[in-house]
Amino acid sequence: MAHRPDLAGELTGIGATALGVAFLRAEESRRADRLFDDPYARTFLDADGVAGSMWTAAPASTGPGFAELMADQVAVRTRFLDRALLEAAGAGCAQVVLLACGLDTRAFRLDWPAGTRVFEVDFADVLAFRRSCLAGHGALARCDRVEVPADLRDDWPGALVEAGLRPHLPTAWLAEGILYALPADAADLLLDRVTGASAPGSVLALDHMEDSEPLRAARRAISAELVDLWRGGPAGDLASWLRGRGWRPALRDLGEVAAGYRRPVPPAFDPDRAGTGRGWLVTARLAEDRR
Repeated sequence: MAHRPDLAGELTGIGATALGVAFLRAEESRRADRLFDDPYARTFLDADGVAGSMWTAAPASTGPGFAELMADQVAVRTRFLDRALLEAAGAGCAQVVLLACGLDTRAFRLDWPAGTRVFEVDFADVLAFRRSCLAGHGALARCDRVEVPADLRDDWPGALVEAGLRPHLPTAWLAEGILYALPADAADLLLDRVTGASAPGSVLALDHMEDSEPLRAARRAISAELVDLWRGGPAGDLASWLRGRGWRPALRDLGEVAAGYRRPVPPAFDPDRAGTGRGWLVTARLAEDRR
């Protein structure tokens, strides 16, 4: 019988979307040409009793479902961000912060340099659900792992410092699947807080994407609650937004990165399809002369 934590089935809102991402990571890990291997992703689905049909459901308009639209986006961004974090850690960022980590298992599945400390920030119920699932399967972290229960709307930088983060040292930050779920003012606050807690030489890795009617329809087919969780993120140009706070960004078009991994352009971001948006993968370094 599958291990079933007490919190199974109780994740809602943004926390529940983590199950959709876990489903896509589990599906990617089954492929012979997989871009990464997440051996724990299926564990979360089994514990929660989530059927794959929930995420493959097609909209009433018979358009593509969530899984079809997002599978390659999640696969490509995961591979890209995995490498970005490992490169940053190898280059001296011994502290890594996973913001709104959800059901992320990077602390367990990546080969971190010796001495790396990974801080995982999310709601207490999300962290508890994940912890229970992983403990039931004997998962062992490959780094010094620290859970930080916090709401990104509250004083999460303070919670990180209390948990042991040293802001005077370079940090690698991950903001995966976050920006487009925030209104512009909340995105500004997030970046201001990241910047304020970062030493020069810190690295920020993130993804961002535009919403579109196909994506909205696919989310609506799963749950009406998911439709309005996409809020648009930063106002204006993403590179200028980062530069304005002292970061030196390198933006990559999602389709170009996908091609480099020998994957098709994810359908939700294919410029040859009507009604699609754009997607980006970004790494940025905090300028040495910022302070």
